Amino acid sequence: MKNPIVAPSVLAADFANLQRDIEMINESQADWFHVDIMDGVFVPNISFGMPVLEAISKHAKKTIDVHLMIVDPDRYIKTFADLGANRLTVHYEACVHLHRTLQVIKAEGMKTGVALNPHTPVSLLEDSIMDIDLVCLMSVNPGFGGQSFIEHTYTKIAKLKEIISRNGAPTLIEIDGGVNSGNAKKLLDAGADVLVAGNFVFRSENPAETIALLKAVTV
Repeated sequence: MKNPIVAPSVLAADFANLQRDIEMINESQADWFHVDIMDGVFVPNISFGMPVLEAISKHAKKTIDVHLMIVDPDRYIKTFADLGANRLTVHYEACVHLHRTLQVIKAEGMKTGVALNPHTPVSLLEDSIMDIDLVCLMSVNPGFGGQSFIEHTYTKIAKLKEIISRNGAPTLIEIDGGVNSGNAKKLLDAGADVLVAGNFVFRSENPAETIALLKAVTV
């Protein structure tokens, strides 16, 4: 029996009460903090940067899963390691030399992640899957919260799972965008391991209970 790794997205938290929401995640059944860094160039939005991540790291008691939606992520790999990131995910579309980028992330002591936009085929990771600890499949177009889930994601999960299994890779599959209690089981059934949830958690009446609801999903 398998339960998902649940990673609430801090992007959807109340920034005026950020420490409160961090403590809520600490005390909940959540496994990771998911932190989206956006630059307004790679995606049409700006989230938060180094000072906010540093503040989160001071209080977070769980894995910090940083998702970079930025151009030229290589410039900042060491910086994010120093700020407390345990996992660092870069976008395939933003990396000219992906293998080199992954090696630098590993050298800084972090787990490696590669994110794919909805239009990017999973087959492009065939040659690097053994160097990737996590693949983040974007199930919405990156840059904004609250978007509708893209149904083709289920097919991409199955294709990616086949690549991982065929190569004997230890790679986890993370789903980011539009995740809720209505599609969580279907995502797990397709092969997902990690569920990122933003608005579904933080816009609910009781975020900790909503996290527990996702965590209780089994396959």
